[in-house]
Amino acid sequence: MRRRDLYDAASGGAGPRLLPWTSPEGKPCYLSTDGRGYLSTLADSIETVQLGMGQELLEYAREATAPGAPILSATEYRWLACRLTEALADALRVADSRGQRLPDPEEEEADESA
Repeated sequence: MRRRDLYDAASGGAGPRLLPWTSPEGKPCYLSTDGRGYLSTLADSIETVQLGMGQELLEYAREATAPGAPILSATEYRWLACRLTEALADALRVADSRGQRLPDPEEEEADESA
């Protein structure tokens, strides 16, 4: 049995969940969970907030860069670029976390045919 299979059997889930935050050193944080605990719910809520903030920031950026919009200062554009970078990093982390929790189609087909 592969190590991942052993972990899955022991945890009752599909392995550790990538959380939507990092450690103080910037390293990824993981949670061993079945998806129903307090921390899983907290992580779901934080992901929702992060994606919502990213959407609001994108709308602001579109308005700020639209033809005829008032020109921002270099400092304001830098602030916008920094916030957009943060929002993109958050969105990519959420996508990665959710993608890791999707079942592998090849493994599903193998399970169904067995």
